[in-house]
Amino acid sequence: MTEEVLIVPKNREGERLDKFIADSLLSVSRSSVQKLMDEKSVILNGKATVKSVKVKENDEISVYLPDPEELKALPQDIPLSIVYEDNDLLVVNKPKGMVVHPAPGNPDNTLVNALLFHCKGSLSGINGVIRPGIVHRIDKDTSGLLIVAKNDFAHISLSEQIQAHSFKREYRGVVLGHMKSEKGSVDFSIGRSRTDRKKQAIGGINARNAVTHYEVITRYEGFDLCKFRLETGRTHQIRVHCAALGHPIAGDPVYGSEKNTFGLAGQCLHAKTLGFIHPRTGEYMEFDSPLPEYFVNFLSHLKEQ
Repeated sequence: MTEEVLIVPKNREGERLDKFIADSLLSVSRSSVQKLMDEKSVILNGKATVKSVKVKENDEISVYLPDPEELKALPQDIPLSIVYEDNDLLVVNKPKGMVVHPAPGNPDNTLVNALLFHCKGSLSGINGVIRPGIVHRIDKDTSGLLIVAKNDFAHISLSEQIQAHSFKREYRGVVLGHMKSEKGSVDFSIGRSRTDRKKQAIGGINARNAVTHYEVITRYEGFDLCKFRLETGRTHQIRVHCAALGHPIAGDPVYGSEKNTFGLAGQCLHAKTLGFIHPRTGEYMEFDSPLPEYFVNFLSHLKEQ
């Protein structure tokens, strides 16, 4: 069991206790907080209390969280599209629709399950048993390149490159409408949405800096094909930034406002290019993934302006 201690700041005074806790602890939903309160696992100023109570400035709240039951990922013989592999790392081309690692609702048939089978357990352990080898992620319905570390040495080196913004990650995406400028940068911090826990939002809870550089490649009737380069790598970063500009990624069911045009299921976004210094050799390596069939088919429906 883990104890989390929260102190109520002046600007949060008057909120319901359960809402304040859910907004303050990223790993706990409001319904989970209410369950904890029913179990007397939430203590307000030394006493158990009810969920509807309103908090006051400087209130001290102790939340006793049960130890998480981590999912166990099992090897599964799932085909992988491997672009490159050596003793330290793999570069994998993930198809649209594949989840990267197991999670509630997606316990198997993930990229991690496939990697465990292919690599026979030879993956870095830094991210725990549920995300072995995973250095960075892309969304389920985003296709394209991912790098996977086979050992902790490679994992640390690659993670340091990502943090230093020297790891090249370039995407292609189709946005709704037309970008105001042919090229530019978006510098809006991103955190968890205050109204929908499954979404990210500009200036959300525990927001962190996020920078995306974009360039319009081709303008179509009602859409732009863009190149995106990530400087940072926040959850849903490109999707949130494009939506904030008023030009969501085409087909995005979470941040978009339009129906799936031409039968597009999920966002039209592809992780096309990866570039990095090899942890062992010091050599710069770059890999490119052609646009997948769903992406090409979508573009074929659009009329170039």
